[in-house]
This record gives sequence, structure tokens and C-alpha cells, in this order.
Amino acid sequence: MFKFFTTLPEEKAKTISPITLAFVGDAVYTLYVREKLVICHDFSTGTMQKLSSSEVSAHGQNALLEKILPAFTEEETAVFKRGRNAKKPTRSKNATVAEYNNSTGFEALLGYLYLTGNYGRIEELLSKNDEN
Repeated sequence: MFKFFTTLPEEKAKTISPITLAFVGDAVYTLYVREKLVICHDFSTGTMQKLSSSEVSAHGQNALLEKILPAFTEEETAVFKRGRNAKKPTRSKNATVAEYNNSTGFEALLGYLYLTGNYGRIEELLSKNDEN
């Protein structure tokens, strides 16, 4: 039986395909960005969609990654690199190969942190986008 917010031991999460981790991480980051827009702004849904699309895009994720990469632990760097270097079943239409690979690594890390219940670490990393 499935239970929402189930967490996995790190050993189990490390055995999950990095593409699968990125699948989860994409949803995590999308929800984070949308929730932030709803709570912090009073924009129309159309405006929020445009803003979230640009932030969640491979290009937007790559820009955030440049800010947060130095803060990664060794373990986080290893998960990121597994995702970045994984063979992807699709290609990006609107991003460079490097941006797309980096965004996959970023999403894999978020998926890993989410599945292992490290929600505070997700918040810590993603909030760096709000710092000047």
C-alpha cells in the first residue's frame, strides 16, 4: 500500500535511477516555485504560469545551480553528477545540452533529497535563489 510522504533510507534512494530521481525532483521544484509565487505575490494565474515556466526551465534551473553548487555536500555532488551524466530518453528543445544535463542533475538531487525526507535541505538550497 502506498502512503503519501513515504521516505526511503538513503541506501535505497541511491539505487533508484537518476532519471527517476529527476522525474520526482522536477515535480518537487515545480511545486516549490508555484507555491512561492502564490504565497509571495498576487499575480494572475497566467502571469504565474509564465514566471514559473521560466524559473522551472532548464535555463532557469541552470542559473540557480550556479548559485547553489558550491553549497553541495560530497554526497549531494555525487547524486547531482549521476543525474547530470545519465543517458536521457529525450532532448531539450529550448536549452543547450549542458543546461539540460545540469538541470537533470539538479532535479535528480531534489528527487533524492525529497525521497529521503530531507525537506529542510531542499528549502536551504532553494532559498539561496532569493538571496542577493
